[in-house]
Amino acid sequence: MNGPITRDVWLWQLVPPLWNTEDDDVLVCCQVRQETHDVKSFIFRPRTPGLVRFLPGQFLTLELEIDGATVNRCYTISSSPTRPDTLSITVKRVTGGTVSNWLHDNLAAGMSVRALGPSGEFACALHPAGKYLFLSGGSGITPLMSMSRSFHDLGEDRDVVFVHNARTPADIVFRRELGLLAANQPGFRTAFVCEGRGSEPDWASPTGYLDLALLKRIAPDFAEREVFCCGPAPYMAAVRALLSEGGFDMKHYHEESFSFADAPGEQEGEGVPLTEETGAVEVTGFSVEFAKSGRTVVCAPGQKLLDAARAAGLRLPSSCAKGVCGTCKSRLVSGEVDMVHGGGIRQREIDQGMILPCCSTPRSDLVIER
Repeated sequence: MNGPITRDVWLWQLVPPLWNTEDDDVLVCCQVRQETHDVKSFIFRPRTPGLVRFLPGQFLTLELEIDGATVNRCYTISSSPTRPDTLSITVKRVTGGTVSNWLHDNLAAGMSVRALGPSGEFACALHPAGKYLFLSGGSGITPLMSMSRSFHDLGEDRDVVFVHNARTPADIVFRRELGLLAANQPGFRTAFVCEGRGSEPDWASPTGYLDLALLKRIAPDFAEREVFCCGPAPYMAAVRALLSEGGFDMKHYHEESFSFADAPGEQEGEGVPLTEETGAVEVTGFSVEFAKSGRTVVCAPGQKLLDAARAAGLRLPSSCAKGVCGTCKSRLVSGEVDMVHGGGIRQREIDQGMILPCCSTPRSDLVIER
């Protein structure tokens, strides 16, 4: 190279460290892209140069300050880990949705957000197979797009049938890019099913809803494929029903959904009462030790572990606070809890000692691996 080495060239020659939310949880928005009339992608980079590592299909939990309150919400990463200098989420504006509307109306290039993760087990890399069937509805396309982009970037011509369901052709997110992926990879096939034609009267692809007969036409060998499904709860329920009707072995079915929409972000914890005389902590509940952070808090009788941690100033990853999303999943090292969850944890994980602090109350002193 001729001439002096500029600062930009010098930075490009460095190998950045891995981004770690334990060390620096700030992401900077570097671009906003309008995907459809009500869907935007937000591209982020670490505040200091760092490589973002995740499995295609995993999600990120954003911690946002909205109207004076801290709100946590998890969004699937739509970008590919093969491009680790940035990552993106793709968000549909939801009528009345606190977070989605704030993101669409306020988040712009140059602004910063706090994030935890990446997390999650909805990843085809964890279930290698010869053939895949991706089924998505609406904004549920995002994790499957991350998987598809990864295959493309790695030059892996996988046998993938990608079926996306949308209201109209104009609502198909990543429509042009999916066409490019299919053109570049002989083994990658797409099919779109729209409820109606909308502003495209000449739309030639199927209209209506996905059913078993249509699935058999699109992917006659669906029973031989590893299935990944993401979308609204009614959509996934319909997919499970049609697969069962078709005799599909549900051991090869995997789904992901954040259909809790605008669940409350922060719930007020009771905290630990103080004595009137001295202002000292009155220990009236169970001791909860967070082993990695070295902190110990007191959880009042009947208080959820997540609420006790927040009341003591600890930040734990969380989103739905209902035991649905699994964002706060933690390992219980010792002690016993009562846990009433909403499907955010698998029985085998419970058998392995995992709990969801957001919906767990202690029955004894605890040690948690956090």
